Amino acid sequence: MARNTVARSLHDVGLAAWFGGTLANAVSLNAASGQADDATRAGAVTNVGWDRWTPVNAAAIGAHLIGSTGLLAADASRVRAQKGVASMVLLKTALTAAALGATAYSRALGKKVSQRTDVPVASGTESTASTPSDVAQAQRQLSMLQWAVPALTGALVVVSAYAGEQQRPGEVHKGLVSQIVS
Repeated sequence: MARNTVARSLHDVGLAAWFGGTLANAVSLNAASGQADDATRAGAVTNVGWDRWTPVNAAAIGAHLIGSTGLLAADASRVRAQKGVASMVLLKTALTAAALGATAYSRALGKKVSQRTDVPVASGTESTASTPSDVAQAQRQLSMLQWAVPALTGALVVVSAYAGEQQRPGEVHKGLVSQIVS
């Protein structure tokens, strides 16, 4: 087996940043913004944080996708030959697509909230009685999505660990033999 250090590093570091950054922002930034002295400043605080994170997150996602593509290309023959690898690749692809979709939708909702920085909110994902309905609606959706992205990317971390286990020599041998026998 050839070494794929660059592709694996891009894959892993990108995924780690995507997962960790969105989890940290959901746990801390969205809630911490509610501590602003004025409810009309809470949204602005959240927006500054998320707007600073967005380019880093985009780079992390890009690195992960480049690394994933490189690993898939390097393992193409194993995907075809080793039993169980193709189904793992399909699962990983589906999780990646779902995480990308949730991330993109979160960003679209975040932009909707970001356009109205002077409205009162309780936190980054919680409205007040005086929050305009369009912002409150986006915040309700964001309150669920803030956990969906780390859940999906966390699942990708687990599937990636499983993929690594499939590359152990004993697993490769067992998977190749199973594919031939079946």
